[in-house]
Amino acid sequence: SFIGKGNNHFAIPGIKKVNVESNLNPALSFENFIEGESNKFAFTAAKAIADRPGQTSFNPLFIYGGVGVGKTHIAHGIGLEVKNKFPDKIVVYVPSEKFIQQFINVANTKNPEKRAEFANFYQMVDVLIIDDIQFLSGKKATQDTFFHIFDHLHQNGKQVVLTSDKAPVDIQDIEERIVSRFKWGLSVEIKSPDFSTRKKIISNKLQRDGIQLSEDIIDFLASEVKSNVRELIGVINSVIAHSMIYKSDLTLDLLKETINKIATNKDKTISISLIQDVVCDYFGIHKEQLLSKTRKREIALPRQLAMYFSKEYTNATYAKIGNEMGGKDHTTVMHAYNTIKDFSKIDKEVKKYIKDLKEKIFA
Repeated sequence: SFIGKGNNHFAIPGIKKVNVESNLNPALSFENFIEGESNKFAFTAAKAIADRPGQTSFNPLFIYGGVGVGKTHIAHGIGLEVKNKFPDKIVVYVPSEKFIQQFINVANTKNPEKRAEFANFYQMVDVLIIDDIQFLSGKKATQDTFFHIFDHLHQNGKQVVLTSDKAPVDIQDIEERIVSRFKWGLSVEIKSPDFSTRKKIISNKLQRDGIQLSEDIIDFLASEVKSNVRELIGVINSVIAHSMIYKSDLTLDLLKETINKIATNKDKTISISLIQDVVCDYFGIHKEQLLSKTRKREIALPRQLAMYFSKEYTNATYAKIGNEMGGKDHTTVMHAYNTIKDFSKIDKEVKKYIKDLKEKIFA
């Protein structure tokens, strides 16, 4: 490590404030953010931080969730709001890949002064926003530097905002002392938007673009594209472009055609691992039990259901499913699939399990 123990050689006393590029995107403001049940908690915390950066208990604010759910939008929104309310504060937004590359560049110079400059740059900011912090995984030297930057900022009442695709405890190969600091403030998850939020997002986007669509078309769009906001916006843009290029009215048929071409194919997004997780969660059992050889009904039935859904909703062969289910033979999977299929026609309990699990798998 290039940082001495006990004291921080990166801190320059009385460092002068300089003009720093924030790298914020004006389009990703709070005004343009659509609030809904899936992001309400995160958005409320973000607004509180923007009002009093570094002075709330939400430090750091750690926002996590899947791709395209609005993490980056909220992060930029915080920065923009802080700059608006406190023009003198230094706000820096940086994707973690850029942060890592900057560190590698200075580390490769073998020049301690350059390394000190790197850390000092980040230690003088008032609000540091790092996007996709999970990419620090396995980068020990970068983690070490980040740790000291974080501590310096936190001790001096400066705000840190981090985004990730995983919760702090689920990020692999990150030092425990860093994970513990992720948990010092507030960790909040943003989930995929629900139907009403998706409708609001569509209406807002159309209004900004000066385009009118009928209510049934908006409803159809909101019900079909469920995965994330980014994909939803992509579909809207494609539909509008298609309509303009071909000078045709937007019909449900045109929408269906466009969505089929663009929207994520469900068969591709549903994995055997996801199905196993959903089944285990639903029945309150551990994955080891599901993959074991026990024939107890409370485990055997969930296992058969997991095999059934894996065959029904993925492109995997019986052999691959068997392999993923703890090394079972392909004939076992075939038997499970046919058994569940038969029982679904006559057994109310199995029918209910299939209905419930299907909803959860495609949620």
